[in-house]
Amino acid sequence: MKVLPLGRLDYQSALDIQNRYVDGLIAGTGGEVLLLLEHEPVYTIGRTRDHSSLRDSLPHPVVETNRGGQATFHGPGQLVGYPLLDLNRRGRDLHNYLRFLEEFLIRLCAEYGAEAERREGLTGVWMGRKKIASLGVGVRKWVTMHGFALNVQAVSLPAFLHITPCGIAGVEMTCLEDASGRRISLEDITARATEMFPALAEEILQSDA
Repeated sequence: MKVLPLGRLDYQSALDIQNRYVDGLIAGTGGEVLLLLEHEPVYTIGRTRDHSSLRDSLPHPVVETNRGGQATFHGPGQLVGYPLLDLNRRGRDLHNYLRFLEEFLIRLCAEYGAEAERREGLTGVWMGRKKIASLGVGVRKWVTMHGFALNVQAVSLPAFLHITPCGIAGVEMTCLEDASGRRISLEDITARATEMFPALAEEILQSDA
């Protein structure tokens, strides 16, 4: 599995890159890859008729995209990961895949001394009752796209005040810097994620290749 750090990128450019890799995996001409990046500020929402999680007069553009879930924000200070994996050879189990993404994020937070956790019945990663990371995935012929967004720096948080994050009323967002009590660079956490993700994927999403 390759890990590609892309730096800061607009949403459509990252989506185009995802689609190219997904097409290659489906055609059998490409390999698995994890894209790690920051986005230019954007709100995204899954393809649903219910847009109640978006409010009026939003400060950033909105993109409707082919993932599950309600509205979220992507922007500077956030580590976004797009794992493009072939679940045809990794069990075809979306529930297990989502739990793997949560486990990866929990372990990544632990690298910075922050104790993250799951909350029963809710997808994502939490610090007590505050949410620190969101998940939203899409699948084409059992090849995954989209993925996770981890709030790393405090600059990533104000934009969430303009929406109902993930459609969960009253949810409060937090970030890894606040949880750990230290400054964290995107370069550092990208490097740690690059080291950790492929090994954990092989541990939890065992491949038959």
